Amino acid sequence: TAETDAYSKMSLETEKMKESRPELFDFHGVPMIHYFTDNWENIQNFEARPDDILIATYPKAGTTWVSYILDLLYFSQTFADRQASIPIYNRVPFLEFEVPGIGSGKDLADHLPTTPRLIKTHYPVQFVPKSFWEQNCRVVYVARNAKDNMVSYYHFDKMNMIQPEAGEWSSFFQRFMDGKMGFGSWYDHVNGWWKKKQTYSNIHYMYFEDLAEDTGREIDKLCSFLGISPSADVKDKVVSGVQFDNMKKNKMANYSTIPVMDFKISPFMRKGKVGDWKNHFTVAQNQVFDEDYRKKMKDPTLQFRNEI
Repeated sequence: TAETDAYSKMSLETEKMKESRPELFDFHGVPMIHYFTDNWENIQNFEARPDDILIATYPKAGTTWVSYILDLLYFSQTFADRQASIPIYNRVPFLEFEVPGIGSGKDLADHLPTTPRLIKTHYPVQFVPKSFWEQNCRVVYVARNAKDNMVSYYHFDKMNMIQPEAGEWSSFFQRFMDGKMGFGSWYDHVNGWWKKKQTYSNIHYMYFEDLAEDTGREIDKLCSFLGISPSADVKDKVVSGVQFDNMKKNKMANYSTIPVMDFKISPFMRKGKVGDWKNHFTVAQNQVFDEDYRKKMKDPTLQFRNEI
């Protein structure tokens, strides 16, 4: 059948990926891998609609968490069956994703049947297709403290075949500080989006740590930004559905159905904790990191918490 053919083609692509991890290269001044730049022209010409909602994050900063929150807020009542049958990565397409045999995020986004369309990106702010700004789309940006973000990215690179090899922790640690990561430097990313917020009022800038500390409170702020008022019942369902342990068990949310990730190495949803960096950073690494951080994070209005 066509489905079997598609599946064997996908398995073949996955095997190829396991053999050769992609390399980073300089793309318009940002380290990237080809899977997120191959469809560049088409993505730049993407036609956003005024009611689209763009979810933007640096990789491993809470993207799936916020995608799932938004999906439940908007569609848990009307499309209950979709929660049980369509993986989150098809409900909230990854715009720049272009992997042979697996799919194109742009095509998925173009054909989304829902209104609003929820679309995610890891692009630094300067790469976002201009139609999102022209249509004055709402953007939800999620930022996570650099130390936890680094640890999460490290485990992700170990298990994700379409990412460069993670290598040893000590060399990964250095690469992260140097910004030699897919989608560029964490510092450039969080600062670039923070600056954009000063001139473009339709950005809601959220912090992973706040969401972990009080999910309900942050969902209220998000609803207020989006101009929606879910019933108490819907809100309770969302808060419970997006608890880390519930999402980790949920096949439609935990990415276990995507063939490019090796769950034997690490689950896609690992801990979801604030402060896990303490289990990875040595005392010396922490000192080096803090010193480097002070030099790079000049804007006193952008503040992160490394623990809660």
